[in-house]
Amino acid sequence: MDENALARMSRDNRLIWALCVASIVIYINLYMMQGMLPLIAERFQVSAARSTLVLSVTSFTLAFSLLIYAVVSDRIGRHKPIVWSLWALALSNLLLIYIRSFDGLVAVRLLQGVLLASLPAIAMAYFKEQLQPQTMLKAAAVYITANSFGGIVGRLLGGVLSQYFDWQSAMWVLLLVSLLGVAVTNWLLPSARSAAKREHRMRRWQFRQEGRIDLRGFLRHLQDNQMRLAYIIGGVTFMMMVNQYSFIQLRLMAEPYYWSRFQATLIFLCYSSGTIASYFTARWITRHGQLPLFKMSLVLMLAGTLLTLLENQVTICIGFLLSSCGFFVTHSCCNSFVAMRANRHRAKATSLYLCFYYFGAAMGGPYLMMFWHHSAWQGIVVGSLLLLVVIAVAVWRLGSAQRHSLSSPPQLAKVHH
Repeated sequence: MDENALARMSRDNRLIWALCVASIVIYINLYMMQGMLPLIAERFQVSAARSTLVLSVTSFTLAFSLLIYAVVSDRIGRHKPIVWSLWALALSNLLLIYIRSFDGLVAVRLLQGVLLASLPAIAMAYFKEQLQPQTMLKAAAVYITANSFGGIVGRLLGGVLSQYFDWQSAMWVLLLVSLLGVAVTNWLLPSARSAAKREHRMRRWQFRQEGRIDLRGFLRHLQDNQMRLAYIIGGVTFMMMVNQYSFIQLRLMAEPYYWSRFQATLIFLCYSSGTIASYFTARWITRHGQLPLFKMSLVLMLAGTLLTLLENQVTICIGFLLSSCGFFVTHSCCNSFVAMRANRHRAKATSLYLCFYYFGAAMGGPYLMMFWHHSAWQGIVVGSLLLLVVIAVAVWRLGSAQRHSLSSPPQLAKVHH
């Protein structure tokens, strides 16, 4: 192997590791609050169900900020928006240390949602531009695995801190963890290619023309029927999955289980099945294609959701293991589908997908809360089954659209290297 190939491999590895570390920081900051919902309810004197809004409002601003970062990164490059927003996110945790009211907490989390959006909006486009196709699929799988790992660590960290620390001490820990992770990311992340920098500097001044191009880019993907269906599948799946985890904590802390705050967050270890599945999804896509994986995932999420109806702690955990596996395979398939289908305006394509994805998370809290107030966990299952019907219809229509298309895009067929 010559020196150029070794240098490229080293640069590719640094990019992958940098975005994975950044991803862990992002998802710790996003989901640590989910593991602290009981402490938030107690600290700010709100109901346990209302405390879930802390996650919903962050997901809401994150969803729409993704579109802004897609435009910004197309203008000035991928590197700067990621680095700047990560440092701002880490420092914004200083505000959480001294917050005094629930409304103030919601306001800060709204701001943090904007800062959290940069990496999810840019990462897949960054990989697509900098990596070879074979490396890109593997990088996407590792990156989504890091997403899952960061989410697990964040939730468990929140559970430990809410059990053994007060609010201010917990927020100091979050600040220090974030600063460390951002520093490592900053050290690992290669600088943007000089040619890309020059191109973005030249384009930055053409604001009106670029504005029209940006709008056409978003419309291009929204007019693509298969893209829309992938957006719906990812958004509705996340709408169900992430909010099931919020409400299952409330169930496990009530009778007949009486789990402690920390014990209730141990349910998030069920995400590990999704973490493992994410790593192997690229290989499965190569071997089987994406449509069979969508169908398999749907079956797993259906079986997992129904198992949680049994009044047994073991079956509840098995149910969440199955659902998490199905969810992450679905997310990985949607992510790779969008990234590989988009030949132009790649950052806009992935940001639109993630906009649907996180908007689903934001809407899922209020949606499932209605079912919770009516029938507790049985209501959550009913609400989830309705969402699974929507996902099934979208998957069926995606398969139908693929069969009737004149040319089969490679991302839904078997990928050969």
